[in-house]
Amino acid sequence: MEVSLRPVTKENYEEVCELDVTKEQQEYVACNMYSLVESMFNNGYETRAIYLNEEAVGFFMWVQESLEKISIWRFMVDKKHQQQGIGRKALNLALDEIKQAPGLREIEICYDPANPVAKEFYSSFGFVEVGMDEDDEDMLAIIDLIKHARGDEMLPQVCQ
Repeated sequence: MEVSLRPVTKENYEEVCELDVTKEQQEYVACNMYSLVESMFNNGYETRAIYLNEEAVGFFMWVQESLEKISIWRFMVDKKHQQQGIGRKALNLALDEIKQAPGLREIEICYDPANPVAKEFYSSFGFVEVGMDEDDEDMLAIIDLIKHARGDEMLPQVCQ
């Protein structure tokens, strides 16, 4: 099973738009089509299709909010491919790519605080909760790359 990230292009965007989550997850995940449109009209937005071998099975979008901060805004795996370890492998790949940004100090993600699976999943990558967002709806969690580089905090080893 080979998981990879690829740019979303005119050759694969329709395949990405057809991906969907379970009915229970739909209120937490934005439509991929909307995300792709959003990325086309805003600077600093990066999109990637998650591939399992040669099939698109998921989607990422992250945003360069400042020279020092990138936020992961979208992350989904199609309902037919969940619970197979694809999301874990894809997030490892995305974090490796994001960390290449020059001057980056912080990677941020947010999630519904009522979702214990999300908290556990993201903390296993080193994300640390820092509080609720400005709308008091989503939990914000960050990876502080400066603390990590200095060894101020011990990040868990992530299994691949």
